[in-house]
Amino acid sequence: MNPIKIRMLSTATSVEGQGVGSAYLEQVALVKQIGEFQVLLKGDKGKAQINHVHTVNPTFYLRMGKKTVNVCYVHFLPTTLDGSIKLPKPIFAIFKWYVRKFYRKADEIVVVNPIFIRPLIELGIKEENITYIPNYVSPDSFHPLSKDDKAAIRDKLGIRKEAFVVLGVGQVQTRKGVLDFIAVAKQNPGVEFVWAGGFSFGKMTDGYKELKQVMDNPPPNVKFLGIVKREKMNEVYNASDLLFMPSYNELFPMAILEAASCHVPFLLRDLDLYKDILFDDYLKGKDNREFADLVAKLSSDPRSYEEAKGQSARVAAFYCLDHVKDIWRAYYPRILKKWSAKKPIRQ
Repeated sequence: MNPIKIRMLSTATSVEGQGVGSAYLEQVALVKQIGEFQVLLKGDKGKAQINHVHTVNPTFYLRMGKKTVNVCYVHFLPTTLDGSIKLPKPIFAIFKWYVRKFYRKADEIVVVNPIFIRPLIELGIKEENITYIPNYVSPDSFHPLSKDDKAAIRDKLGIRKEAFVVLGVGQVQTRKGVLDFIAVAKQNPGVEFVWAGGFSFGKMTDGYKELKQVMDNPPPNVKFLGIVKREKMNEVYNASDLLFMPSYNELFPMAILEAASCHVPFLLRDLDLYKDILFDDYLKGKDNREFADLVAKLSSDPRSYEEAKGQSARVAAFYCLDHVKDIWRAYYPRILKKWSAKKPIRQ
């Protein structure tokens, strides 16, 4: 039986420091492991039966044809763009309109969080064409390191070996809660706070001026590492004791799974979007006071910290490679059969 040919279309890796790029790389690596499929990348020759689109480029919009099953991976909604990029209002409105049009053109939609199914239906997409498939990370890429390795990494990063280290990960944007991260650090002067990420979109970033000023003049217990290459992030997670993500809006941050795979616990803002994907099995706070109190408790109470590590381990076990691989193994043949009955898919 000939393998199903799947073309992966993405430009997410062209801008460093994006979770979408990490998800794309993991997805390609996973599908390549499944013998029933043949993966074609953007520039590869050959014709595919399925186009799997990861980013909303106009060229990809045009490539969604009548002889392929067109799958769109939804990493954001038009409403979640607020607080990420800053554009003139007319241009921003046009871009949001384009994103809605892009999603509607796809035959199938994949979301990494079930909470986004309802908003997509409200955009005019049929529920029967929307599938929830979670992200995952490979333990080959993200895993615990030895104590000696961790000590050496801290030394390289300029972090005290004995310090309790709180890590923030992501683009420096208003919606990521960077200012809250700083405020919590000020309330815990004995704890070191490290942020891995930068301005992936430069001055177009929402809140750029204020955030740039903070990055250039951080409190003494805060360090900004800038954009870190993905292959170096395993070291950064291992150098930390806690992942702290005070984001106001997310889809499903890859950083959570990456940290969990490294056995690092995580503290998140109490958002509805996490409940269905993390099963309420995580540390959360509603405001900076709660965040600061939890950081203080975890840094001083070994028992509480071990409980938090247990929560992280359970999340890592659920989002393991084999579980998600089985979902994709069933998904692509199902949609190919479904759409072959509706339009002339190339063989």
